[in-house]
Amino acid sequence: MSKSALHRGVGVALWRQIGDEIRRGIGAGLADQNGRLPAEAELATRFGVNRHTVRAAIAALVHEGVLRSEQGRGTYVRRQKRLTYPIGARTRFSAGLEGQARDRQIELLDQAQEPASATVAAALGLEPAEEVIRLEMRGLADGVPVSRSTAWFRAAQFPEIADHFASTHSITQALALSGVRDYRRASTTIEARHADDTDTRDLQLSPGAIVLVARGINIDSSGRPIQYSQTRFSADRVELTVSPD
Repeated sequence: MSKSALHRGVGVALWRQIGDEIRRGIGAGLADQNGRLPAEAELATRFGVNRHTVRAAIAALVHEGVLRSEQGRGTYVRRQKRLTYPIGARTRFSAGLEGQARDRQIELLDQAQEPASATVAAALGLEPAEEVIRLEMRGLADGVPVSRSTAWFRAAQFPEIADHFASTHSITQALALSGVRDYRRASTTIEARHADDTDTRDLQLSPGAIVLVARGINIDSSGRPIQYSQTRFSADRVELTVSPD
């Protein structure tokens, strides 16, 4: 990104824009053969900003695990392989990360029963404001937060889904205890956006980091929608692959 390409006064801080450009530049040869980035002064000239702005961008990427700083040597790309999370007809968190992380778990952060929003009601085929159970969850791989999800279920059909999940830490097992032995993904949409305050806190990101948002509807064997979810993944830790199965 050149100086003229920076978007000023659009609600996205310059340091965040520069951080995004450095992230993209890493894959386009910004770093040398040893993974070292250009010096702060050179980056400041490239982007047309002061060194403090570049320093803030680098600090955010260090916090997110994209870069590492070595005293007296410079800033280097942290060579780490992103986890691959497959999205298919039978998407399951633990199975999807099998072989990539020794310890895979989902923890329950919050739960509530509430009237369905228009979006949730449409996804689950409910009447407007029909009661749903909302679960707030976080997925961890070897202790590192990789996903932050919100899932909704029809309250009349799954009145004990929160208790079942709290005891099993598995949506699949919680649904089985609720009488749903098998289910599959009916639809998935994916988009990228900047992390909001909840993502920043629960995924341990810096403000404005990039997250991948997957919205999905799961159905039972009869084709009835049973779960609508919105899951945010740290884009620097996880890549999503979509299969047609």
